[in-house]
Amino acid sequence: MNRHQTTLLASILTLAMTYGTHAAESYPIRPIRLVVGSSAGGGGDGVARLVAARLMPLLGQQVVVDNRPGAAGNIGTEMVARSQADGYTLLFVYTGHAINPALFKKLPFDPLRDFSPVGLIGYNNSALVVNPALPVHSVKELIALARERPGKLTTGAIPGGSQHLAGEMLKVRASLDFLFVPYKGNGPANSDLLAGQLDFMFNTLQLVVPLAKAGRLRALAVASEKRSELMPELPTISEAAIKGFSAQGWYGLVAPAGTPRSVIAKLNEALNTVLRDADTVQRFKAMGNEIASSTPEQFDTLIRAEIPKWAEVVRQAGIKLQ
Repeated sequence: MNRHQTTLLASILTLAMTYGTHAAESYPIRPIRLVVGSSAGGGGDGVARLVAARLMPLLGQQVVVDNRPGAAGNIGTEMVARSQADGYTLLFVYTGHAINPALFKKLPFDPLRDFSPVGLIGYNNSALVVNPALPVHSVKELIALARERPGKLTTGAIPGGSQHLAGEMLKVRASLDFLFVPYKGNGPANSDLLAGQLDFMFNTLQLVVPLAKAGRLRALAVASEKRSELMPELPTISEAAIKGFSAQGWYGLVAPAGTPRSVIAKLNEALNTVLRDADTVQRFKAMGNEIASSTPEQFDTLIRAEIPKWAEVVRQAGIKLQ
């Protein structure tokens, strides 16, 4: 390469770096798309839409929710993984982002390599609940009854979802044998629990709280690492019977890998501002969620810890890969 070519290449690289820096500093200058890998109207969708609405005045641009359901969220996830890394396409992720690598033999993306974490949004806590007719009032009593009636007690959930795997974690950790009934949605499973067709299940606190207060189901414990503000009287499963048990759901935002660090930082700052807002906190609680902000690095650490944890649950439970 001669001197002229070297100078020209250096000029091009300098121009590109200058343009990239300017683009990051002026970000955002057009609407942002927030992809949600589930249908409109679900619990996660409600969280995504609340966050999108609260981000708009802070970023000065529209944040448009784009629902891309299918394949346990993998359709929307792949689309974002293949999107331009400029901060204008983001992905709303939840626990399934860490579960799916263990459930699917071949994913068209890598949940770590293909994404840059923006930040944690919060936790979607669930509780272990039973039909009131079941003669148990604690986790230990449920475990004892399941051992007395091997293969007889029934539970249900969407196959491969966090509530299904929470049940599998319970089965493995407590050495139980019970019948899992697959459902297309958690709503029908919950209806069957209330009708006595199922004996127990893990369900989100958003549904559990009003039903427990009405006496239509009995809550035994929460599946999170610490007690929930929504039902502080409930112990954790770790406290009640199985030390170290944690099957906590979570939400967060990621961007395509390679998104400029300055853009990630601006998005994280805006997100954490939203999560500090008192009205937003109350809205989250009304949906059964608890806010938990983070840095991009902290959220990355969480995802990296969750992937092997759920992979081990899938392996121990003997769930067949798709």
